[in-house]
Amino acid sequence: MRSLPAALSLLLLLLRAPPCRLQSLSTVQLRLVGPGSRPEEGRLEVLYQGQWGTVCDDDFALQEATVACRQLGFETALTWAHSAKYGQGEGPIWLDNVRCMGTESSLDQCMSNGWGVSDCSHSEDIGVVCHPQRQRGYLSERVSNALGPQGRRLEEVRLKPILASAKRHSLVTEGAVEVKYEGHWRQVCDQDWTRNNSKVVCGMLGFPSEAPVNSLYYRKVWNLKMKDPKSRLKSLTQKNSFWIHRVSCLGTEPHMASCQVQVAPARGKLRPACPGGMHAVVNCVPGPRFRPAKAKPGRKESRAEELKVRLRSGAQVGEGRVEVLVNHQWGTVCDHGWNLISASIVCRQLGFGSAREALFGAQLGQGLGPIHLSEVRCRGSERTLSDCPSLEGSQNGCQHENDAAVRCNVPDMGFQNQVRLAGGRSPEEGVVEVQVEVNGVRRWGAVCSDHWGLTEAMVACRQLGLGFASHAIKDTWYWQGTPGAGDVVMSGMRCSGTELALQQCQRHGPVHCSHGSGRFSAGVSCTDSAPDLVMNAQLVQETAYLEDRPLSQLYCAHEENCLSQSADHMDWPYGHRRLLRFSSQIYNLGRADFRPKTGRHSWIWHQCHRHYHSIEVFTHYDLLTLNGSKVAEGHKASFCLEDTNCPTGLQKRYACANFGEQGVTVGCWDTYRHDIDCQWVDITDVGPGNYIFQVVVNPQYEVAESDFSNNMMQCRCKYDGHRVWLHNCHTGDSYRANAELSLEQEQRLRNNLI
Repeated sequence: MRSLPAALSLLLLLLRAPPCRLQSLSTVQLRLVGPGSRPEEGRLEVLYQGQWGTVCDDDFALQEATVACRQLGFETALTWAHSAKYGQGEGPIWLDNVRCMGTESSLDQCMSNGWGVSDCSHSEDIGVVCHPQRQRGYLSERVSNALGPQGRRLEEVRLKPILASAKRHSLVTEGAVEVKYEGHWRQVCDQDWTRNNSKVVCGMLGFPSEAPVNSLYYRKVWNLKMKDPKSRLKSLTQKNSFWIHRVSCLGTEPHMASCQVQVAPARGKLRPACPGGMHAVVNCVPGPRFRPAKAKPGRKESRAEELKVRLRSGAQVGEGRVEVLVNHQWGTVCDHGWNLISASIVCRQLGFGSAREALFGAQLGQGLGPIHLSEVRCRGSERTLSDCPSLEGSQNGCQHENDAAVRCNVPDMGFQNQVRLAGGRSPEEGVVEVQVEVNGVRRWGAVCSDHWGLTEAMVACRQLGLGFASHAIKDTWYWQGTPGAGDVVMSGMRCSGTELALQQCQRHGPVHCSHGSGRFSAGVSCTDSAPDLVMNAQLVQETAYLEDRPLSQLYCAHEENCLSQSADHMDWPYGHRRLLRFSSQIYNLGRADFRPKTGRHSWIWHQCHRHYHSIEVFTHYDLLTLNGSKVAEGHKASFCLEDTNCPTGLQKRYACANFGEQGVTVGCWDTYRHDIDCQWVDITDVGPGNYIFQVVVNPQYEVAESDFSNNMMQCRCKYDGHRVWLHNCHTGDSYRANAELSLEQEQRLRNNLI
């Protein structure tokens, strides 16, 4: 035979052709799929041209698995699994004979046969097992990356209220399920609808659980509408574009996009969607913070159980660093193995919905104290985080730079539409304007700046969705408010700091503003990040000692009110004062630099010590009896707020020399040595006994922080008249039983009013 058929010649050419390098304008998406909830292992799937497909195991080895794991955000690969160990996939087999050098940043940069060119079946689908350690810089696992059918995003879910009582409430908890699919709202068929489906829907809407609905009643209402000749519902239901045909969830998914969703009946069959069915109806149960004041919990809830987990340092409601209570001490959770399923258990336990983001790498600030948990492996059905399998955090080398955090789905209460800022230079600042009901009519107006402080400003910024307050402003003459909204409609504001909206704070009944409206209306400046100062309790405990200091060396300290009042009546310069001295080291563990409230032009010069005070009262030092009565006190002005030390690789930014800029950089610390003036408590008048030694940083909330609960440090103190011992030093909330303490309660505790 002198010539081969054309088709056979082409086949031989293809077989001789070397593997090709895939041409891709952007890195393709990968995911791991399979039974179980471990995020670091599963069947490897690739998203190409809007469709997920698998990878064949031919030629696939550890180098290829390493490239895939790195692309997925893990440090490296542990092994790979051939012959569809994680189950057979569906759809196309996108890649075959993949060969990587091991240095590629994504799988599509490796050699292969080309997209969709394969002689494999799904029984040869490859799986990979990655090391659970996340790469540095891999920040979070987001629900927004979840894709629905045909690779298209299921955008939103909402409830359409049907009952008249449900329509009257601003928070809709019961109604027909509607899904936004490809930009259009569709209703979901109730055929094969389960409580697991309801749980997923409620979680997306910010509710921790679901309750049964009166199906017979809703079916009766549906049938009446279908019989009504004036109702458009009957004609709409005959169109397949009106329906999501079928949804099947396990109940553990954080988003409906992760469920099996069938938009229309099987292809090739001209059948109507949802024949004989009606729209699915869901009844969600809101968490305690979102129930009406008169509502009672649906079931008896164990308070102790609720309090074993809390969120700290979050800019918004429902977000923060995860902390758990173990052996009566709060500690953090390591991000090794942290994923959306485990994060959702935390969110639901706290009365929120499912998690929309699981964050790694201490993105919401580093915690203190022990790291209690690591490798948390929730399946999604647990009621509390303590029900999930996990390891002790100390077992695998976790540091606080690995602290896990969450962002939860939160119900839309409509509060964000009842406040606005006007006149500012940016959307994050301006005069605060609120909407309230006056004589039965809702109107916009200003807030009186009497009693307006950082606590109230924090609530306003959170309600606006703008994070933390950086400044509470009482004088807003330079900001022009909205015309017609200048009248004061709120006065006497007293917020505890835990409210969801200014409308929930205590305030005057009839409005009474001492200076009227206009230039003295309340204003705010908001920021999405804030510093977080924390005292090194161990250093205080290790450096404390007594000194009898001659009065001749205390003139400057006396001038700055660093001695007890009895010093005024002594025969200066004869005699001495007994001082409890110690060193303090203050860390900034937040996400923004700590800066003085005022600029250098406002700093106060102190001639005696010959330095400026950037913050007049930076710390309070107190000695208390065991029942909380104050027996001695001291304070420390911030004459030099600077980066004394920073971790390796972090540059110092603030130094006091030559009238320099003052502050503490994120991750750095400022040290006040025991041998400088005013770094003490004057205990000359204190008798022997057992006491509590307390230090409070930023006690007057002059500078905004992401978490004020850790600004207080306490030690047990034993004084025998000659020597002093400090022990059991800890930050104020390390052992506290209650998960949430309002700023008002915190301040009362510090001022010994409880």
